[in-house]
Amino acid sequence: MGSQKKRPVVLTAADREELVRVTTTGIHPASVIRRARVLLALDTSAGAIGSQDAVAARAGVSGETLRLVAKRFAETGGDVHATIARKKRELPPVPSPVTGEVEARLIAMACSQPPQGYTRWSLRLLEKHVALVEDIPNLDHSTIGRVLKKRNCVLI
Repeated sequence: MGSQKKRPVVLTAADREELVRVTTTGIHPASVIRRARVLLALDTSAGAIGSQDAVAARAGVSGETLRLVAKRFAETGGDVHATIARKKRELPPVPSPVTGEVEARLIAMACSQPPQGYTRWSLRLLEKHVALVEDIPNLDHSTIGRVLKKRNCVLI
């Protein structure tokens, strides 16, 4: 098995005890329990563990899951908690271009009189006029529709 030779998983007694507790209490997410079972199956501190297929069958996962958990264990420097827990997000989520001020200006525009030649505002017409205003970022018609729906504004 390639991952056992490249990235051997050696657990201390305390780590093994913690993983057994995680797998038997049933109060953790299923993915955490699955990764804990995989680490226990990959533990080489007790001796040889067998082939990759045997370990995968014993843990109830695929060979790829074995490889990924062993790789994560090696990347975290043998930290069991970091291996079984969910990874922290590297980048923060993208902030919305619709702030309170943008929302207020958009609603004011939708409540105003439509331009000459039009009987009412449409989402695409609002999109074109928002693009002309320099203070408001360019918004898609679907975003404009979501903002108006959120505030119960109906285009009549």
